Amino acid sequence: METLRQILDRAARDVFPAADGRTRVVPQPSPRDAGVLAFTAHSVVVTDEDPAWVARVLRSLDCDPLAGALHPAFLAALLERTGRRAETVDALLVGAPLPGAPKLALTEIRDAGHPRIRYARERRDEVRAWQADGGVLVLGRGMAGRLEVAVEVDGQAREKGLGRLLAGAARRLADEPLWAQVAPGNARSLRAFQAAGYRAVGAELLLQRKMPVCPSE
Repeated sequence: METLRQILDRAARDVFPAADGRTRVVPQPSPRDAGVLAFTAHSVVVTDEDPAWVARVLRSLDCDPLAGALHPAFLAALLERTGRRAETVDALLVGAPLPGAPKLALTEIRDAGHPRIRYARERRDEVRAWQADGGVLVLGRGMAGRLEVAVEVDGQAREKGLGRLLAGAARRLADEPLWAQVAPGNARSLRAFQAAGYRAVGAELLLQRKMPVCPSE
């Protein structure tokens, strides 16, 4: 069986799952990582729950089968069964690494208590963060160990292209494909990542555990 990481690595190279209308279930790569990914006419449910249960709930939905895996009724059932919570369905983008140093002055944040680092460590491992004039750039390993990026721009620094510069700088700090999750309604952020050369590959909803757990999980 193809693993989630293999699916992601192939998608990063623009090799996508077959657009065959299927929804498949793949095991969680870790106790933390669970969710739903949607590619073109192909969905992946990342869970250790019974695949037969997933198929049964999807068949019961009154919707286009291509939309079933991200249908609110299915997601509500999955959250209830797993005892997890979720925030939003994100657009999933990926950017290839770039050579050379970042074209932006960055200072690494060493303070583990920094609010942005604390927030990132709830969702990622190996978190590192950098401060720029007016913004913050964060890298860390998330779903299936992929390298993920997040940027935050201060209110007074917006509308000046800083988000695009931060997203572009991240590609020069990475030596492997770099993943970004952006709420589709956040047009400013979505455009910044696209302008920095990130490509849309699908949609994703992460299922987050409600209770604090061991950081190694």
